[in-house]
Amino acid sequence: MKLILTHEVSGLGAAGDVVEVKDGYGRNFLMPRGLATPWTKGGQKQVDALVKGREVREIKDLDTAKGMKGQLEAKSVQVPAKAGQSGRLFGAVSNADIAAAVKAAGGPELDKRKIEVKTHIKTLGSYEATVRLHPEVAATLKFEVVPA
Repeated sequence: MKLILTHEVSGLGAAGDVVEVKDGYGRNFLMPRGLATPWTKGGQKQVDALVKGREVREIKDLDTAKGMKGQLEAKSVQVPAKAGQSGRLFGAVSNADIAAAVKAAGGPELDKRKIEVKTHIKTLGSYEATVRLHPEVAATLKFEVVPA
């Protein structure tokens, strides 16, 4: 199945990319979530215009992304969460919680979809997340989950 990505999908591509995926993945995951649309000739013309505009923006955004990477990696971020006496959380820490904590710590505003955490965070402690700032730049964000 040939699709046009409308948002960045980790491991697949950026917005505007034309990708070939299996039918079930496209029909059951990408399209219902609004991450992709079916490929058409008219859509291909729009993709070409988007790619051309993105290439112009990426050159100046690369320097900005590198600056943000240094800023994020130097920050000490604490994510408050409700927890029991044993340190187990009531619920879990989401990407939106991490983005809000970075902003509260004086960091840049992050898109929650650009934050990738390898494990579900269900206990207090220190964790790491990868933040995709640019197709060529990824920052490692270290944060600590503390009781609220």
